[in-house]
Amino acid sequence: RHYLGASLGMDGGDEVSFGTALDHFAESAELSSLVESLPQTCGDQTTLEASQERFTVILDKYQEQPHLLDPYLESLISKLFALTQYQDAPPILMHQAFRYLYFISKVRGPKVIVRWFSHEVADLQPVLELLQAQDPRDHEAWETRYILLLWLSIIVIIPFDLCRMDGSAPRDGPWHSTIDRVMAVGKLYLLVTDKSRDAAALLLAKFISRPDVKKLKMAEFFDWALTVLNTADKITMNGMAAISGVLGTMASLFKHAKREDVVEFAPTVLRQLLSSELRSSDNTLLRKLSIKLSQRLGTTFLQTRVALWRYQRGNRSLEDTLATTTAPPTSSQPTVQAAQQNEEESYEVPEELEEVLGLLLAGLKDRDTVVRWSAAKGIGRITGRLPRELADDVVQSVLEFFSIREGDAAWHGGCLALAELGRRGLLLPARLKDVVPVVLKALVYDERRGSYSVGAHVRDAACYVCWSFARAYEPEQLKPYVNAIASGLVISALFDREVNCRRAASAAFQENVGRQGTFPYGISILTAADYFAVGNRSNVYLNVSVYVAQYPEYTQPLINHLVQHKLSHWDSTLRDLAAQALHNLTVRDPLYMREHVLPSLLPLVTTPDPSLRHGALLATAELSHALYLQAKAASSTLEEYLGQGMTEALVGLVPRLQQAKVFKGAVGEVMRPAALRFIERMCICELPVHGHPVIDAWQQIIDDNLPHTEESIREAAVSALSQLCLKYYCSDRDTIEKAQGKLLSRYTSELSNPLHFARMGFALALGALPKPLLQGRLSQVLDKLVEGVKNIAGCEPKYAEARRDAVRALTRICPTVGVASSGSCDHCICPDNVSTVFRALFAATRDYTTDSRGDIGVVVREAGMSGIEQLALLITNKDPELISPEITKEAICCLVQQSNEKIDRTRAVACSKLMTLIHSSLVVPHIPHHHELLQIFHKSVTSELNWAAPQSSFPLTIQLLRLPSYSYHTLLGVIVSVGGLTESTVRHSSASLLSYLKSVTGSSDTLDPFADTLLTLFRDHHKDTRVVLPLLKTLDLLLSNAVFDVYLTSEGHPFPGSLLTLVKDEIKKSRDAKKILASVNVFCDLLQFPAVRRSTLIQLMLLLCHAFPKVSGFPYIHAYCSHCKY
Repeated sequence: RHYLGASLGMDGGDEVSFGTALDHFAESAELSSLVESLPQTCGDQTTLEASQERFTVILDKYQEQPHLLDPYLESLISKLFALTQYQDAPPILMHQAFRYLYFISKVRGPKVIVRWFSHEVADLQPVLELLQAQDPRDHEAWETRYILLLWLSIIVIIPFDLCRMDGSAPRDGPWHSTIDRVMAVGKLYLLVTDKSRDAAALLLAKFISRPDVKKLKMAEFFDWALTVLNTADKITMNGMAAISGVLGTMASLFKHAKREDVVEFAPTVLRQLLSSELRSSDNTLLRKLSIKLSQRLGTTFLQTRVALWRYQRGNRSLEDTLATTTAPPTSSQPTVQAAQQNEEESYEVPEELEEVLGLLLAGLKDRDTVVRWSAAKGIGRITGRLPRELADDVVQSVLEFFSIREGDAAWHGGCLALAELGRRGLLLPARLKDVVPVVLKALVYDERRGSYSVGAHVRDAACYVCWSFARAYEPEQLKPYVNAIASGLVISALFDREVNCRRAASAAFQENVGRQGTFPYGISILTAADYFAVGNRSNVYLNVSVYVAQYPEYTQPLINHLVQHKLSHWDSTLRDLAAQALHNLTVRDPLYMREHVLPSLLPLVTTPDPSLRHGALLATAELSHALYLQAKAASSTLEEYLGQGMTEALVGLVPRLQQAKVFKGAVGEVMRPAALRFIERMCICELPVHGHPVIDAWQQIIDDNLPHTEESIREAAVSALSQLCLKYYCSDRDTIEKAQGKLLSRYTSELSNPLHFARMGFALALGALPKPLLQGRLSQVLDKLVEGVKNIAGCEPKYAEARRDAVRALTRICPTVGVASSGSCDHCICPDNVSTVFRALFAATRDYTTDSRGDIGVVVREAGMSGIEQLALLITNKDPELISPEITKEAICCLVQQSNEKIDRTRAVACSKLMTLIHSSLVVPHIPHHHELLQIFHKSVTSELNWAAPQSSFPLTIQLLRLPSYSYHTLLGVIVSVGGLTESTVRHSSASLLSYLKSVTGSSDTLDPFADTLLTLFRDHHKDTRVVLPLLKTLDLLLSNAVFDVYLTSEGHPFPGSLLTLVKDEIKKSRDAKKILASVNVFCDLLQFPAVRRSTLIQLMLLLCHAFPKVSGFPYIHAYCSHCKY
């Protein structure tokens, strides 16, 4: 939309200057060379396609700024035309040159490039003959025909006598004159289905408008066109193409020809157009062209004139407007009144005009935007030629579109028509009192249809109307409506669901601020709500709206809009944002929120409309919390601030919802998180309900939603439970013991529930309990959670999310209860239970459960790593002596292993946690090789490193192989990455491993530790396919890259024999074809060691007899290759 561009210059200058905007045609030399090389590239199809692709790529960059091509158009077009005039030029060269011309016209537009076409009298016959030689059925050369027709359209308007050209015309053909030949060519291509039809319409319109042709051919053409319009099939493609061609040609003809030449044909064309019933066609193009023809007929019926009664603003320049803001407004209203009487008498309005206006008004309701837009422009053009009274009738007809009985298409078309009338000065100031209210309604138009709504295009068009007002009227004329328009635009810019509507409203607001100068606090608002700021919906709802609401003219309109429109919106996300926005806006007018908004929301909580009910409950929760903060700032309570009646209404809200059974069915799923948030906010607000039955109602809702299948609802229940326990279960010892007996026994027993959703919810609930409820029962809770981490007996291990939430609960409980070396295991983390918690976290990092979704244990491992980091830092801060050297070593080893594994996200989490422990200002005790770790992972290197990128992480983490404490776990992680499936991970991990090994393979003594670790790892993971299969692939990589060549000369070294034995034992009785094939590669690599060559060959011979056909042939090929190699 063109009016949106206005916002690019306000507070976004830096972004635009460094954005994608171009300042010149940088590839002009390259484009010129591509054109010049066409004769050479046409001989090679591959080169030609590459050249054409490059040509289009360059031009497509300038689709948004085509004017940058203008200085170079003449040179490019002349070169391309020169190629078409080569003697003995191959047809492909000519077609390619015309194709390039079409690409240029597509970017810059045919109206511009046609100016540079050669248009001399001598060009007529060659172009016409070339066009006659084309085959309309050749679909490969339509660009040639299109450009030739465009070329001919500029040639035929040269003022010369066409009869002089007939001497050279062929007399033996069917065409005996140049006029006939041009007409025949135009009619021929008017009926085709490609782009040539548009150029043919332009050609015929200009040709028939010539003085010497109109006398001979205009009547004949209209007869032919109306015959085609009457007889063509409106269903088939060819029929619709023919109708489109004649409609477009007649519309262009009525546009280009003189009125006195075509006015006699207008009634006949109109009657035929009405009888053809194109309005009901399913083809959008036909309906659009019929509307276009209708408006041209309307302008033909009326004399060409500019209505003197139209409103003309004194200053059309923005600079002049800003310079004269203090001067009296300039208006042409006296001139209008003076000329009114003389002008009215000279108007002649034919009867046919009523039918034309009927067609255009009906077009405003069309289902397609392009048709409505064409109708709106037609309404504007015709109204500008009507007398004032009739023009006012047109405006009244348009205003009738804004009715609840009309659909979104009528509202959109009406907005477009009002904008056209307004920017042309045809919407007089006296009509603003009728127009402004309907435009404000259109700014918030939203018609719900099932699970979605329509109306974004209406709101966008309403912004266009407001934009047109800024340019059309003097500030004095709009002054009575300034506050309403400003509030409407600000509301749309901040709270509209669609980003294009928010930006349209921001641009329209900016246009009014600049040209009117009367919008309240316009410049200040634009600095916060400019084109770019309104792009983020959460930002405008929660931050920008608060800034704008500081100005009193906008405060209550913003609040009222949220309450009246957004709380009942069909999109639940918008309802949630609206509730949060009301919370933030409370600081701007707390009295209005307390006295008007909150009382109006309470009855809506039990309304039958589920969307409004949900939004009202969310808003009540957020607004109550915001008012509580206001009361707290005034050293008061919420009960005192709201009054007893309002407080009792809030207390009884949840029982009312339960009584209304709003939590049942699919609709109830939306109400559950809202009710939970309400409970949470009421607990935070410290309502005086200690011992009240409503506590049991709140607890029941929380318990019902803890085992819910939706994670968001479970998390909302956990948050509500945490606040409920903190505010109402921890007041005295009796209440604590009662709550412990009621909650802990049930929650811990639910951790053995076969339903994994129940285990997930109740595990998180235990982690959310406050310290008083956990003290005295901590051992019971920890034992159950540790059991949950290791998996409950009888429960399927594939539900890793339950174990993840058990780990999260463990992690949350530790800082809640605190750490004390002399404490009791039932009250805090102490020497008696710290090892148990750490062992559970270590077990979590070894969870590799898989199912149809893949490696689902990754969520447990990531939760375990986060728990290790948080618990280690917590104990280090409180009592470092609780961490033994063994715990510290195993914690770091777990992180080291995960930092070398194959999943990028997990590797990034592990490296991040490892860096935190290594570089922590609270020095974690007993970290092995701490000094060496600091050297490898220096802060200057790791601070900006992307650990998820394998090319960044593996070169550093692979160095841990030289540290004995970490070599085993590092190698275990690297092996899984080297033998993985992700190409980038395999490539970079393999390169890092080989690079490291090349630096330590100088002698047997330096390689032996690595070889021993490799064999130990093989033994520890015997029959563990997750490790063994990538291990075999890693062994093949190492052996084939001569890593162990030092053992070739070391007779009696145990490594080859031990490796052979381990591989043989691994595939013994195995039915895993992948593992067997991987072992064959290792066997073949072992042939290079003389000590095991015989045994290896025997093993390969045995595999030749394997039952799997894929396996039985594989050893022969590889053994032969290895024999040739070694």
